[in-house]
Amino acid sequence: MGLKQNLHNLKEKYRGTKFEQGFNALHTFLYLPNMTTHGGTHIKDATDLKRVMNTVIMAMVPVLLFGMFNAGFQYHGQINGFPEGMPFLSGDFWNLDNLLIGAEKILPLLIVSYGVGLGIEFIFATVKKHEVEEGYLVTGMLVPLIVPIDLPLWMLAVAVAFGVVIGKELFGGTGMNVLNPALTIRAFLFFNWAAWMSGDKVWVHGAVNGVTKANGVDAISGETILGALAANHTPTHSVADMFFGFIPGSVGETSTFLILLGAAWLIFTGIGSARIMISAVVGAVVMGLIFNGIVDAGVITESSKFYGLMSFPFWQHLLIGGIAFGIVFMATDPVSAAQTNAGKIIYGFLIGLFSILIRVFNPAYPEGVMMAILLLNVFAPTIDHYVVQGNVKRRMKRLKTQTA
Repeated sequence: MGLKQNLHNLKEKYRGTKFEQGFNALHTFLYLPNMTTHGGTHIKDATDLKRVMNTVIMAMVPVLLFGMFNAGFQYHGQINGFPEGMPFLSGDFWNLDNLLIGAEKILPLLIVSYGVGLGIEFIFATVKKHEVEEGYLVTGMLVPLIVPIDLPLWMLAVAVAFGVVIGKELFGGTGMNVLNPALTIRAFLFFNWAAWMSGDKVWVHGAVNGVTKANGVDAISGETILGALAANHTPTHSVADMFFGFIPGSVGETSTFLILLGAAWLIFTGIGSARIMISAVVGAVVMGLIFNGIVDAGVITESSKFYGLMSFPFWQHLLIGGIAFGIVFMATDPVSAAQTNAGKIIYGFLIGLFSILIRVFNPAYPEGVMMAILLLNVFAPTIDHYVVQGNVKRRMKRLKTQTA
């Protein structure tokens, strides 16, 4: 009670000053606000924006912890070789040194992401004299999970500043952004520093990919499954490795198993849209089946540069790359996604469809979920518009029939 009373006294002290909004953000982060609604009828609900954001973060924590272990595991495995059988049953994976290597590389990314992003949020709140918004809580966690592990921290800081200022604040802040902020940050990184964001070697700590990195180890190749397929190589990882996540990749995308657990949690809590997730999976499966059918019909032969990705079993596309992570944690962003029920189904289906389409036909960047989600973010309002207009026309038609 003493701490709470002291914070309350400080809150009164800073009331009306330029520090009021920043202090209120800290105060409401630690304690529930004591504000109540006045006048009119209001729906009573214990959920607020902070709880929603924390629920999403809880779904990502297992992915983050696994990613730390896997970062060290991939680093040591590329140098010393990987153990036989399932890494889950091997001390080579659960070795504390793996966690320490992963934490050493990932925690600074997390700190820079939150430090720069929340710092800018505080500045805008102070200047514009509004409450600090909690929207960046999820974005700050997403960003380190979708970038290469050796990404220079200054690049991340610049990209986060761009994403928060240009991608969100200029549109009006949380709830007003057109594009997913985390993917806006990633797109900025990709188009400005492509050598650090693409290729196989960027996904394993210490590898070298056309640029000099600190503590680079030339023995590391780090070829991803997508990279192997794009080059018409046969992937060396088993389906179990793909599903559980013992493969190279960005920190959050490797373990489809943990991503599915996160999806179940978001659907159970009502935070994530099951319509978007399921329809996106269906869209990806449909596109994968189309490509498999083209290969089976003999239209595409092994000499084609697209053969590897087109012949890859359709369902295994869901186990590699960032498609599962993107569908669960970014396509379902309630601000930039479609809002109508029918619109969510269309929106999700097109994301899955375009993700596999871009993945196959973009050999320079064999992944498509980032581009697919950003593209559909732009068209989400249009999708909702036509869904609403379709409903209006059907109702008008029924009205005319009944009054005829």
